[in-house]
Amino acid sequence: MVRLRLQRHGRKKLPFYHIVAADVRTKRDGRIIEDLGRFNPTQEPSLLRLETDRVIYWLKNGAQPTDTVRSILKKEGVFYRLHLERWGKSEEEIEATVSAWKEERSKKKKAPATKAEKMKSQLKAEEEQFKKDQEAKAKAAAEKSLIEAEEAKAAEAKKEEEEAAVAEAEAAEKAAEKAAEKAEEKADKTEAKSVEKVEEAPAAKEEKEKADVKAEEAPAEEKEAGEDADQKAKEEAVKKSGKKAEEKPVAEEKAEAEEKPEETPEKEAEAVKEVKKEAASGKKEEKEKPVDDASEEESKEKKK
Repeated sequence: MVRLRLQRHGRKKLPFYHIVAADVRTKRDGRIIEDLGRFNPTQEPSLLRLETDRVIYWLKNGAQPTDTVRSILKKEGVFYRLHLERWGKSEEEIEATVSAWKEERSKKKKAPATKAEKMKSQLKAEEEQFKKDQEAKAKAAAEKSLIEAEEAKAAEAKKEEEEAAVAEAEAAEKAAEKAAEKAEEKADKTEAKSVEKVEEAPAAKEEKEKADVKAEEAPAEEKEAGEDADQKAKEEAVKKSGKKAEEKPVAEEKAEAEEKPEETPEKEAEAVKEVKKEAASGKKEEKEKPVDDASEEESKEKKK
């Protein structure tokens, strides 16, 4: 059986391949039946050259391609061309259809990039990623600074509110203290007035009582003064009478006694009685005075 396969050529790490038709039983580098093309994947872009008519001939005669050769033939449109021939299309129609298919496929598929392009695209991607990272960091820093500014504003506002609350509390305390002081002053004034009234009331009461006592004592004092004056007058009269009696000469007494012997003893007895009565009345008055004074003091205390 004939197989369409790749035959390796080139050196180490730099291979290229021949597309050949060979017997299945031959070695990789053994005898081939026909050389059908070249394939070099190490170039940028990869190199591919085929003899399409001879490949179609071997496919029509039952040759089986390997998987790698099959994928290459599909990409080049060999199997599509064979399909159109089986459908009885002309050579011109087949060429036009296959060329249109290749153009459409090339539009869809991007050309493989070279190493320089790959490096360039990689550097560009890294630069873009770096820029994105820098932008993200700047954005995060801006958001952080904005948040910090907002927090600082909120802290300042809170501090101002607390200070205002403290000031209001202090003002309220001061107002309360002033009101309390005013109330205390008013209370002190009212208390002082009430105390003065209370103090004045007993004083007035005492003065009134004293006036009443004086009014009561005045007649008693007048009476006592009258009694004292009467007593003094009596005592003076007694003294005068005693002196007159003593001053009388003995001769006169004898003459009188001789003239009136009957009347003198009676008169003397009456005078002695009168003197005794006056002395007894004076003693009684002296004893009654302290009793009256004590009774007056007791009446004053009871009134108080």
